Amino acid sequence: MSTEISELLKKALKLSAEERAALANTLLESLETTEESVQEAWDNEVARRILDLKAGKAVTVPWEQLHRELLAMVNER
Repeated sequence: MSTEISELLKKALKLSAEERAALANTLLESLETTEESVQEAWDNEVARRILDLKAGKAVTVPWEQLHRELLAMVNER
């Protein structure tokens, strides 16, 4: 790691958690190589899942049931 990057990192780590999160998001967004941002992709996925639920293509499972099923799967191993 270069001296310049080390200094930037030291300064960044002195920022508040909110400022560090904003900086991290900005840096990550600058690395995106596709036209669709990560947030847009998640928004589209959520919208698709909501439509699937409304159309009856997907069903929800109560947490208690899912938890029992996962525990059973783990115990079978």
